[in-house]
Amino acid sequence: MKIDPTERAWVVAHRGASKQAPENTLPAFELAWKQGADAIEGDFHLTKDGQVVCIHDATTKRTTDKALVVADSTLSELRELDAGAWRGPKFTGTRIPTLAEVLSMIPPGKKIYIEIKCGPEIIPGLLAEFEKSGLGDEQILVISFQQTVLKALKAVVPHYETSWLVGFKTDKAGEVSPAYDAVLETLSEIKADGLSSGKNLADAGFISRLAAKGIEHHVWTVDNGKTAQRFQRMGTKSITTNVPAEILAAISLHPVPKAPSPD
Repeated sequence: MKIDPTERAWVVAHRGASKQAPENTLPAFELAWKQGADAIEGDFHLTKDGQVVCIHDATTKRTTDKALVVADSTLSELRELDAGAWRGPKFTGTRIPTLAEVLSMIPPGKKIYIEIKCGPEIIPGLLAEFEKSGLGDEQILVISFQQTVLKALKAVVPHYETSWLVGFKTDKAGEVSPAYDAVLETLSEIKADGLSSGKNLADAGFISRLAAKGIEHHVWTVDNGKTAQRFQRMGTKSITTNVPAEILAAISLHPVPKAPSPD
């Protein structure tokens, strides 16, 4: 059973409440829950010794005090790094979390968007942690830019929800790329349940086409209240943001009208 939809779009904390806390860390996720987020989004890589860790980049250079390649490092080596000091003294000593630690923080009725940043090799470890977590299937959404990853996941566990990440652009002729028709074909091929797009070029017409095929639309990364309200009016299922409290306040002022009850 899926989580019941609310009268508004879901607010998803991008790497946690990442404007105020170090991204992809337990403090950032804790703050997201305090701010009322419906879900958190985190990025995950596989370590050299087969552990799943929460970090966006393939290396630790940007967000820790030492540059290591995640795939070439053990969990023990990664846990020695400080992943919080770069955001201020109060976060000094924050560690790169494991998937298990992040999953343990998901409250009842809330959800996690898991972005896979590597290849299909992460899937066995991912599924093992899902099983151990005790979370309901409806609390987990797996997202990726890589079609092969989502297709491989669905082949093993078709009951888990997936969403394909797509960044739309315009080419020299002013045409949207990838073309909407091609995107719909790919979504069908990889059996994705949703499409996650950037806030540019995803219009109401396309979102309606997705809905007609039973595909949910998700948008990232929206930190402006009016933009969030616009996407909510267009029927977007969830809005990913660095500032969950602000976006929650903005869209709660303009909830989606309830459908009339059948007689």
